[in-house]
Amino acid sequence: MKKMLLMTAALVLAGGVCAVAQEKGRGGGGGQFHPAPAPKSGPPAMHNAPARPAPAPDRHFNEKPGHPDAPHIDGKTWVGHDTGPNDARLHLDHPYEHGRFTGGFGPGHVWHLAGGGPSRFWFGGFYFGVAPFEFGYVGDWNWAGDPIVIYDDPDHPGWYLAYNERTGVYVHVQYLGA
Repeated sequence: MKKMLLMTAALVLAGGVCAVAQEKGRGGGGGQFHPAPAPKSGPPAMHNAPARPAPAPDRHFNEKPGHPDAPHIDGKTWVGHDTGPNDARLHLDHPYEHGRFTGGFGPGHVWHLAGGGPSRFWFGGFYFGVAPFEFGYVGDWNWAGDPIVIYDDPDHPGWYLAYNERTGVYVHVQYLGA
């Protein structure tokens, strides 16, 4: 009976330690915790957007010295994820054309790139492609090992955000299937 009580206490203690670690932002994978991006306010995305994406505006993302000039996360702020739901470049006529990614989202699910390049890369049997207008942000990614965290994009149906834990940069990606 005493042994059973000690085992129960140990399990409760272990669960408490895990909960505290997750609360402090160490929820798995060893990466830093970043909350998922919040949707931007604005009218719903247009369904009659132009067939060709508009060219990317001349934007800069290095809001502080030492920060990358690419979309990145600064603490809890997703720098560069501010265009809202009407960004014509991110409109898809057929969102989730290849299904939905079901491998797990957020910092508790750190994946490691296993091959490919910007137009088609993979990990864990899942395939993705970077938005062509964001290829310039992934030139230094290691397609054979960088740690990636996937988030659902709350503003753009059919798009996900792939955050590279090594570089600190994120880009829009589409799920291409398993």
